[in-house]
Order: sequence, then structure tokens, then C-alpha cells
Amino acid sequence: MDAYGHVNNVVFLRYLEEARIDFLFRPEKDFKQGSVVARHEIDYKRQLVHRHTPVDIELWITQIRAASFTICYEVKDGDQVYVSASTVIVPFDFAAQRPRRLTDEEREFLEEYRDDDKEAVAA
Repeated sequence: MDAYGHVNNVVFLRYLEEARIDFLFRPEKDFKQGSVVARHEIDYKRQLVHRHTPVDIELWITQIRAASFTICYEVKDGDQVYVSASTVIVPFDFAAQRPRRLTDEEREFLEEYRDDDKEAVAA
């Protein structure tokens, strides 16, 4: 938390990271070939006072391209939204040290969570 007792902005990035890792690295669906974050965008809607009860993080996919995809999130408690955010992810070949294209399996997995009706943060 910050000096005012609120959840610090960096902590929100950690929350998003935890949700993203949980989503992408499930036992049945794994981005084993690797991926990197290309961009984060966050809109802070409301202060979140430090507490011991968890908040919910909803995520969905809004854009799937040949070599990137966008995950959007809301950090919320019931109908109260604290943060809206998006992350552009680039599949990455760590051995070659360069971006790669999504595999058919990865694309199929992402399509299951695509929601074009929900707006991205920048929209």
C-alpha cells in the first residue's frame, strides 16, 4: 500500500500479472513456447483501500493478431470497478530472441475468451 493506505499502482500490475499467468499457463492450455508483455495500459477508476478480503479480476481477449493479442481486465468488487486495464502480449521465441506467430492451438484457446462487445481500455 502507499502512504495513504491505498493499494499502490505497482501492486495493481502484480494483480494483473497473477491473473494473466493463471489464465495463460493452465495445465490444459500452456503458452510453453513463451510470450512477453509489449504494452500495459491502466485506467485507475477508484482508490482501493488496503484490506484482507480479495478483489475479483475479470479478463477477456479483445484482439487476436498473427503475432500478438490483447488481454483486457477489470479489477473489481461486485459492481465497483477499481481498475480497467489492457495488456498486449507478443508470443516470443526465446531461443531465437524474436517474436513468433501464435500457434493454431494458442489461437483456438484465445478465441474461447474473445469478447468483442467489451471495450478495450484505450477505446
